[in-house]
Amino acid sequence: MTDDPLYVGHAPTDAALDRGWLMGHFKNPADPRHSEDVEIKWGVHPPGDRREQWATGEVRTALLVLISGKFRLDFPHRSVLLDRQGDYVLWGKGMDHSWEAEEASTVLTVRWPSVPGYRIPDPA
Repeated sequence: MTDDPLYVGHAPTDAALDRGWLMGHFKNPADPRHSEDVEIKWGVHPPGDRREQWATGEVRTALLVLISGKFRLDFPHRSVLLDRQGDYVLWGKGMDHSWEAEEASTVLTVRWPSVPGYRIPDPA
């Protein structure tokens, strides 16, 4: 890392290095992409890809924007299907959720604040 506060990247390339995450508390503190305020993810999902388990006890707010494909978010009280580029959903603290890519999909997720403890372990 350098002391340069400017970082120029390519979302698909950088995302492939860290499970999709481009920014958050989990980046090296010397990296300009380190933030305890926000997390940003470039998610590329094959058809049928789904969250391994529900996210529960959420303490963050999240925004998910559909870049391409067809992507469903499930909440305890309803499901939301994003199927047009630019469709998005915003949910707040305490909202349990899960998701599934109904078609090959690319989504951009922004969550705030960036807090430890929500990572699902890597598959063995």
